Amino acid sequence: MIGLRAAKVKKIEDCIPLTTVDSGNENAKVLILGWGSTYGSIKSAVTELLMEGHDVAHVHLKYINPFPKNLGELLHSYEQIIIPEMNCGQLLQLIRAKYLVPATGYSKVQGMPFTTAELKNKILELLKT
Repeated sequence: MIGLRAAKVKKIEDCIPLTTVDSGNENAKVLILGWGSTYGSIKSAVTELLMEGHDVAHVHLKYINPFPKNLGELLHSYEQIIIPEMNCGQLLQLIRAKYLVPATGYSKVQGMPFTTAELKNKILELLKT
C-alpha cells in the first residue's frame, strides 16, 4: 500500500505546472527559493538587488508534495541557493534530501515576517563568498 500511495502522489507531477523563475536571470549566481508567506519580502529584496546590478534570481514554489518535475534541473543550474523560511527549515531539509544541493537556509521564528532589508543583507553576504 505504501508503494501504491507513493506512485499516486508521484503521478500528480504530471498535472503540476513546471517551475519558472519569478524574477531575475535564469543564469544568475544565486537563487532565492521561497514558498508561502515569504513571497513579498523575497520579491522586494530581489527586485532591489537586481536594480543595484546583482546577479540573483527568485523562484517561488506553489507545490511542495510532489515538487514540480523540473525543480531539480532548475536548482542544479545555480551556484548558490538560499531558502528563507518562517520556520525551522523544513523546505531546506526536503530540498537537500531530494536534490542533493548545498542550499543555505535562512530561518526566522520570531512571529514577525522577514523584512526586505534582512533578506538583502543575507543575500549580499552570500554573494561575497
